[in-house]
Amino acid sequence: MSNVSGIIKSIQDIMRKDVGVDGDAQRISQLVWMFFLKIFDDREAELELIEENYKSPLPERLRWRNWAKNPEGMTGEQLAAFVNEQLFPTLKEKLTTHGPTGERARVIRSVFEDAYNYMKSGTLMRQVINKICEIDFNNSGDRHTFGSIYEQILRDLQSAGNAGEFYTPRAVTRFIVNRVDPKLDEIVLDPACGTGGFLTCAIDHKRAQYVKTKEDEEILVNSIRGFEKKALPHMLAVTNMILHGIDTPTNIKHDNTLSRPYKDYGNADRVHVIATNPPFGGMEEDGIENNFPANLRTRETADLFMAVVIKLLKDQGRAAVVLPDGFLFGEGMKTRLKQILLKECNLHTIVRLPNGVFSPYTGIKTNLLFFTKGKPTEHVWYYEHPYPVGVKSYNKTKPMRFEEFETEINWWGSEADGFKARVQTEQAWKVPVADIVARNYNLDIKNPHVGEQVSHDPDELLKQYRQQQDAIAGLRNQLKDILQQALHRGEA
Repeated sequence: MSNVSGIIKSIQDIMRKDVGVDGDAQRISQLVWMFFLKIFDDREAELELIEENYKSPLPERLRWRNWAKNPEGMTGEQLAAFVNEQLFPTLKEKLTTHGPTGERARVIRSVFEDAYNYMKSGTLMRQVINKICEIDFNNSGDRHTFGSIYEQILRDLQSAGNAGEFYTPRAVTRFIVNRVDPKLDEIVLDPACGTGGFLTCAIDHKRAQYVKTKEDEEILVNSIRGFEKKALPHMLAVTNMILHGIDTPTNIKHDNTLSRPYKDYGNADRVHVIATNPPFGGMEEDGIENNFPANLRTRETADLFMAVVIKLLKDQGRAAVVLPDGFLFGEGMKTRLKQILLKECNLHTIVRLPNGVFSPYTGIKTNLLFFTKGKPTEHVWYYEHPYPVGVKSYNKTKPMRFEEFETEINWWGSEADGFKARVQTEQAWKVPVADIVARNYNLDIKNPHVGEQVSHDPDELLKQYRQQQDAIAGLRNQLKDILQQALHRGEA
């Protein structure tokens, strides 16, 4: 197996020498489109062995093997001119999108519509290409290691100042998919799919549990759907799908789920399973909120996605959503949204994650909300996920592991019998929905089995500050009233 992480570092070092590449974001974008073409070519080599009369959607001269693979091939000004004047114009606009290769061509066009070649030096570009060629994506080891490339790319994106783009740890995606357990023929949707972590996990889960025949594999391929509005994560998601055996990922759309009017989503759009980590802490562009009914309008991205998730579930459809603490205790539109959630869905479980799960991307505390559409919530089970023994926080060298969720999995039980097997423990407690309603739909209910906890969550601290200010203002008004009454009595 090649040293993938070492290769990535050397590629980035080469790119830093190119005057056309300005900063981490452009460097990463450059790297990703090159990886896409290399991975696509490696997969085509497989398909040529598997499929009789396989035909590439790319003109022969533009296939990676014919312009990039030879380490002594095009370089310098010739290579730069080829990429800028032939490769990119064709991939963006000139591929044939009809006939037997049409679907694959449309995938490539969607990937490249917002991609750019930033490198000016054809000599340095050749050095980068030769490094990329050292990775064999038909090698299972290199293919597996590609996950670490994602993590590295996303760490670099974060340092480049692209707030809100962070990687959902594999342990979390795997646990969520394990619990919602998508069956073979069930449509799985991630409406904010990023690089495709939840979807690839669903693919792996279905293959391990349910795929037995070639026909099963075809059902699987057609059951995966995702939307991603940003070009770079979308390109990574498509690449990820190809690496996971979905050769023509036409259901991974480069689009913003929120840009479609809420009322336009109908039965045809509804799915069996949704697993997602919507962007939170961000604000949507002006006008997006007008796609939603007046009672659900906000510019907070996570809240809008949550409204769409509820809308897009079929009857008896299952969802798992990663949300920050702020959603649990938030008021205003968040209260109305939680009312809808508890009325239309059975919010049966909230897993409360400790600090550091998403380090280094964010320190915000997060929760996993599991719910099923079709009947109202009667009570909510909470499970506070503890740190492993000897661990005080997660970090790069000590990330969360899937094995840590074994206690939740063993405790979980079955929704079919109303989770009768569940018992209250030091980590688990049950809250009737009447108590939540009495709290004005505040879902931020602390573990009753531990002492008073000091929160360092900025949203919660801000909320406490506002409450204190409101109390002070109330006292001030009372004092004013008392003084005015005293003055009036004095004048009388």
